[in-house]
Amino acid sequence: MAGLGTGEILIIALVLVVLFGSRKLPDMARSVGRSLRVFKAETTKPHEDDESRPVSAASLEERARLLEEQAARLRAQASKG
Repeated sequence: MAGLGTGEILIIALVLVVLFGSRKLPDMARSVGRSLRVFKAETTKPHEDDESRPVSAASLEERARLLEEQAARLRAQASKG
């Protein structure tokens, strides 16, 4: 893993816990995972012009559902902190 040994990884993990706290690390890891998943999906599929492709009602509903979930998570985080 890029020449890092077990000791170095443990030190990095300890620094992350000290800097961000143990409560925020799972959320940060989740968001990084989602970002990487989106990035991978965007780079592997062939790019098409959005204007030439019709948008289906199902994809609009899926986008709306995802935005609602994200808004609910943000409201929950705002009420905690």
